[in-house]
Amino acid sequence: MEILNIEGAEDTPKIILDKGNGIFEISGRSLPEDCAEFYKPVLEWIRSYSGDSNASTDFVFNLEYFNTASSKLILDILSALNDVKGTTVFWHYQEDDEDMMEAGEEYRDLVEMPFELKSY
Repeated sequence: MEILNIEGAEDTPKIILDKGNGIFEISGRSLPEDCAEFYKPVLEWIRSYSGDSNASTDFVFNLEYFNTASSKLILDILSALNDVKGTTVFWHYQEDDEDMMEAGEEYRDLVEMPFELKSY
C-alpha cells in the first residue's frame, strides 16, 4: 500500500499515513479552502487500509488549530477509522489549550474505539 504523505503548510496539516512503518498522523493547522477536497485522499486511503489493516493502528491527531469545516472532516476520518479493527486514537494537545482538549473529549464521545487524550 502506498504511503500518503502530504507536506503541511500554513493553512494545511502535515499528514502521513504509512502502513509499512505503522505511522498514522495528522498534525499542524487545518484551515484548507476546500476541506472536502483536501481530505478526500485521506478518507480514500483509510477506506482502502481498512480492508487490509495492520493488527493494530495508533492514529495520532496533533492539531494546533482547525476550523469548523475541518471539524466535520475530522469526524469523517474518525468514522472511517471506526471500521479499522485494532485502532487507537491519540489526541495530542498543548497542556494549556482547553479548546483542543474539549474537542478531543467531544470526538471521543462520538466514536466507539479506544481514544486517548494526551497533553504536552
